[in-house]
Amino acid sequence: MIRELKTLIAVAQHGTFAAAGQHIGLTQAAVSAQMKRLEAALGVALFERSGRAAVLTKRGQETLQQAQALIALYGTLGAASAGQEAATRVNLGAIASIQRSLLPNVLAHFHRQFPECRSRVVPGLSLALMNQVDAGELDMAVIIRPPFSLHSDLRWQPLAHEPFRLLVRRRLTTDDWRALLTQQPFVRYDRASFGGRQVDRFLRDNHCHVRDVCEVDELDAIIQLVANGVGVALVPQPSALRRWPAGVRAIDLKEHTFHRDIGIVHRASGQLSKPAQALAALLTQVAAAEH
Repeated sequence: MIRELKTLIAVAQHGTFAAAGQHIGLTQAAVSAQMKRLEAALGVALFERSGRAAVLTKRGQETLQQAQALIALYGTLGAASAGQEAATRVNLGAIASIQRSLLPNVLAHFHRQFPECRSRVVPGLSLALMNQVDAGELDMAVIIRPPFSLHSDLRWQPLAHEPFRLLVRRRLTTDDWRALLTQQPFVRYDRASFGGRQVDRFLRDNHCHVRDVCEVDELDAIIQLVANGVGVALVPQPSALRRWPAGVRAIDLKEHTFHRDIGIVHRASGQLSKPAQALAALLTQVAAAEH
């Protein structure tokens, strides 16, 4: 029921089932099915059945207000009882590479500074995490900057500007990146991610026709596949990386180099708790120190 109530709130915010689905990672059909289940469970009609817009009935508007109050109350479950200081929980989304590199040190600093606070790290791809921030399910997320403008309610804090390199097995001695891309099997960075879309755009812009052998989102897995001789790959060089693994080498694309921008996406600062603001500041400080 909690899931259906959250979806109802999303529909009310975005106006249609399709728009709500895009923001919460569901198809229009899945949103429609959830709303039908909610109406059946409550025994009331929540929406007017005319046109594409999701127009709430009077009972639907009343239910929406109750749902918002219930979800707010649900978010306080586990907090301290009256008379005690409530333990603030900061919900942070992070792409996989950030969880392995930047995040452990940042969270260690954070919990020393705010011992009464709890943190929850949610993994995921950049688009899904950004949508969760937009929906209020996460306080912030560390993601790859999207190739489109952010919603007006969202803010962006840059953390890193990471260059892409052509990663090849060490025994391949040529530095001709164009020849390597067209002649060697290609391990592709998953096109569902913003970084993978950047790779796809680079290949198109430079008229490089590659022979895909596999498509992977996890950068460590891509590096290992290259080391094992499966193919070559275009991958970002993380700011914290001091040296590549022994079995691979990275080729500089020189004037053709493109970058991925890593940063924090969050709602306006006035909507962040003090611990959440402090965590964002720590992320920025530690990222700057690693450059």
